[in-house]
Amino acid sequence: MEALRRRLRLDPQVIRRLRAVFLRSFCGQDAALGEVPEATRSEVSTAVRFHELERIETLHSVLDGASKVLFKTRDGCRIESVLLRIKTGRSSVCVSSQTGCVAGCLFCATGRLKNVRNLTPPEILDQVVQTGEMLQAEGRRLRNVVFMGMGEPFHNRENLFSALEQLSSPGGFHLSGRHLLVSTVGVPEGIRRLSSCFPSVGLAVSLHSVRQDVRDELMPYCRQWPLPELRAAILERNTVYNQPVMIEILMLEGLTDTDADCAGLKEWLAGLQVHVNLIPYNPVPGTVPVVAGQVLLGSREQRVGEFLAELKKAGFKATRRHSLGADIQAACGQLAR
Repeated sequence: MEALRRRLRLDPQVIRRLRAVFLRSFCGQDAALGEVPEATRSEVSTAVRFHELERIETLHSVLDGASKVLFKTRDGCRIESVLLRIKTGRSSVCVSSQTGCVAGCLFCATGRLKNVRNLTPPEILDQVVQTGEMLQAEGRRLRNVVFMGMGEPFHNRENLFSALEQLSSPGGFHLSGRHLLVSTVGVPEGIRRLSSCFPSVGLAVSLHSVRQDVRDELMPYCRQWPLPELRAAILERNTVYNQPVMIEILMLEGLTDTDADCAGLKEWLAGLQVHVNLIPYNPVPGTVPVVAGQVLLGSREQRVGEFLAELKKAGFKATRRHSLGADIQAACGQLAR
């Protein structure tokens, strides 16, 4: 962009306005080009590629404010993003960082996909741009960007960090760290690097169980990082950078929701700055995952409430996630191209 500006002898303010209209206001390509003097507008339009992805299908939930967007990359890969329109008026986009995921978590549709490749920074960021434009057309504003879509973000760490740099940069999307969140299966080195490079960006860890054998079966890829090593990385983030961590627990009947599980979780979290988020299990059609000899079933509502109450009674910040988009396979763990 700078080389183009110099060649066309454009005022730097022109490029700043173009980027602000496109990356912050999400007003689209035509509005962005409207900031360019008419004499050079055609040349800028030809030289600049505004979108890296092709939006090929959008599904809207009839139950809630979720939309699932199917994108295609230039080499033909397909990825999904999810728009979440919260009743309070806040809007978030759940973006993908890979075309699949090698973590292979038994409860997740993405982990069953093959042909996994990392998404480039433009491919990551264009999910934000295009969903932001959808919201802008509805009179809504995109507030939060969460890396909870397809892929393990820390497996694509350099491109993730490049995207975060643009999302937080005053010359880019100019989002504050409290409106950005990265979710991981629990890669200790990734946690440390994120905390060091982007301390204000939120972090969520898919813990699910503090019983090592259960977690190993639910999340086979995570066997290489024992729970003590994961806890040490979380504690370092707390103490060195004074930043909390969201701990995600998938509520599975008889597997992660028992009294023993609750007691073990409270013991494991003691002394950590955390916010515990209890997540409902969203089955993946056509699959019957089995762990420790039992089919995965979501916890009953009453049990989730009891588990939540016990955590709060122990002094932990805890909430229950209400997943959106289940009717269009857009809820947690259901993204599968």
